[in-house]
Amino acid sequence: MLIFNNTTSSSSNFLLTVFPGLELGHVWISIPICCLYTIALLGNSMILLVIITDRSLHKPMYYFLSMLSAVDLCLTITTLPTVLGILWFHSQEISFKACLIQLFFVHALSFLESSVLVAMAFDRFMAICNPLKYATVLTDMMTTVIGLAICIRQVIIMFFMFLGLRNMSFRGGRELSHPFCYHPDIIKYTYRNPWIASFLGMFFQLYLTGTDLLFILFSYVLILRTVLSIVAPKKQQKALSTCVCHICAVTVFYVPMISLSMAHRLFSSTPRVLCSILANIYLLVPPVLNPIIYSLKTKTIRQAMFHLFQFKGSCRSNGRGLRER
Repeated sequence: MLIFNNTTSSSSNFLLTVFPGLELGHVWISIPICCLYTIALLGNSMILLVIITDRSLHKPMYYFLSMLSAVDLCLTITTLPTVLGILWFHSQEISFKACLIQLFFVHALSFLESSVLVAMAFDRFMAICNPLKYATVLTDMMTTVIGLAICIRQVIIMFFMFLGLRNMSFRGGRELSHPFCYHPDIIKYTYRNPWIASFLGMFFQLYLTGTDLLFILFSYVLILRTVLSIVAPKKQQKALSTCVCHICAVTVFYVPMISLSMAHRLFSSTPRVLCSILANIYLLVPPVLNPIIYSLKTKTIRQAMFHLFQFKGSCRSNGRGLRER
């Protein structure tokens, strides 16, 4: 039996899975999965490109949206090689070191997205509850400081988590429930007491995402109180409409994440197929839906995309005209 630790041999590995029991249908399953990955990559890249190129979008709200798109883009790229490797080439094996690196990025980016959603909730709180102070509080410098604080927070937490896992010993050759390395999934195969490591993992998750979610809920309680104090119904509707995209983003991120965490830590008898489905929803749904939601519901983003495509179209037509001459 293989043992993983900081002196692991190159033959040590875990076995990744996409949908246990459906190995014969991997080719067909890869079609919708590839479509979702393509939408996530193109959608988030488009949001980033539009915000970078359009000066009218250089505002705190869109800076935070660009952070969200960047995190979703990185999270998609982190899991893309292993998912497609399994579906296309039946390449299930992953070394412990590679697994540890992927685990670090998956959890770091997930916690990072949670923190960005908090920053976006703060932005909505300032815009609705303190509109007169919005421009003086959320300056470009303050936005940069918030972004740096979010990144530093995640790096510190994940550094200690990385060190803790690196010094643990694991039973090799075990099949995981997901197409990527996930802490509650691999911690079951440690030689130490898995409950201790699982408890520490849950503590970090509650500390990071739990406090983030509480802050978001508290922000929306204050926002709702402010909106209900507005007399004009049209102004109430307008104020709430600016929060719809963020509420959708919070929902599609936290619901799958909490469901997957509970399936692993609280319900040990959860079928592996269900865990696999929850994992794929957790990884793919937010990066796919976030750019769609913000493109459809945010008028300024739609207009910026239209102008970008219009500008590219005019450049191509001018180029053809010059060639003809």
